[in-house]
Amino acid sequence: MSRRLAEVARKVGVSEATVSRVLNEKPGVSEATRQAVLTALDVLGYERPTKLRGERARLVGLFLPELQNPIFPAFGEIVAAALAQNGYTPVLCTQTSGGISEADYVDLLLQQQVSGVVFVGGLYTQEKAPHDHYQRLADLRLPTVFVNAPMDGLNFATVSTDDAVATELAWNHLRQLGHERIGLVVGPEDHVPSQRKLAAARKAAAADGVPLEIAHSHYSLEAGQAATARLLAKGVTALICMSDPIALGAIRAVRRAGLSVPRDVSVVGFDDSALMNATDPPLTTVRQPIEPMGRMIIELLVSQIKGTAAATDEYLFEPELVVRGSTARVV
Repeated sequence: MSRRLAEVARKVGVSEATVSRVLNEKPGVSEATRQAVLTALDVLGYERPTKLRGERARLVGLFLPELQNPIFPAFGEIVAAALAQNGYTPVLCTQTSGGISEADYVDLLLQQQVSGVVFVGGLYTQEKAPHDHYQRLADLRLPTVFVNAPMDGLNFATVSTDDAVATELAWNHLRQLGHERIGLVVGPEDHVPSQRKLAAARKAAAADGVPLEIAHSHYSLEAGQAATARLLAKGVTALICMSDPIALGAIRAVRRAGLSVPRDVSVVGFDDSALMNATDPPLTTVRQPIEPMGRMIIELLVSQIKGTAAATDEYLFEPELVVRGSTARVV
C-alpha cells in the first residue's frame, strides 16, 4: 500500500497524505487534485477502491503523427503528464502505415465521449490532406488544441514554435561562419511548417544577396539522405534541415560523398530531440521549447473544457539555437 501511495503521489506531485485522503474519501482535497489522483491510479495500473470504481476517468485524445521521430514521444510525455495532473486520462492515437486513420480515431474518441483532443502534428499540417474530421470537431465544439500549425477556416487554439525565428537562427549562425551556399531540406510542398521555414529562408537569402538551394523531403533519415545528395551536387557548404532525423540523414549523405561534417559541410537540425548531443558529431540544432509549450497546450485545453470560450489565437514560442559540433567556419 505504501509503495502505491508513493508512486501515485510522485506521479501527481502531491503528498502521500493527500493520496490517502482521496482513496479514503476524506474531505480537504480539491476536485482537480482528486481527479488527478484517480487518473494516476488508472495510468499506473492500480485498481481504484471499490467505492470509486464506478467513476469513469475523464479522457482526452492525444494524437501523435508518428513515434520514430523522438520529438513526438517527448511532446506526448509532457502533455500526458500534465493531463494526468489535471485529472484527465490521455488516450494515445498514433499513425502507422496501414493502421487506423485520424478520422477513424476521431470516431472512436467521440464514441467514448472524450473531454477534448490534442493534435501534436497530423493531417491538419498538410493543405492537401482530408480535413473533414476536423470540421466535425469544430461543429461539436469539442475542446481542441493544435500544435505547430494552424488550419485555415477552423479557429482552433494553436501552440507553435516560431518557424520564422527558427530559420533565422540557423541561417544567421551559418552566415556568421562564412557560408554563402546554403541548402534547405524541408518537408512536402503542402506542409505548413515547411512553407513557413521556406518563406523565412527565402527572405533571409534575398536580404543577404546569396543563393538558396531547396530540396523537399519526407521526415525520415533515409529521405533526408536522398534530399541532401541532390543539394551536395549543387555545391552547398551548409544545410538547414527540417528535423533532427533529416539532419542525421544529411550527415550520412555527406559522408557517403567522401566529405566530412563539419569540415566540408555544416549541418543544422531542428527540434533538439533526444540524444542529439551524443551523435557523431554532436548535432547543432534549433531547440523547440516543448515544456512551456506543453503547459500552454494544457492551459488552453482545460480552460475550454471548463467552459471558457475557445481561444482562436496562435501562440508562438521562440526556439533556441544549440551550437554543437556539426557546424564550423567555411574553409
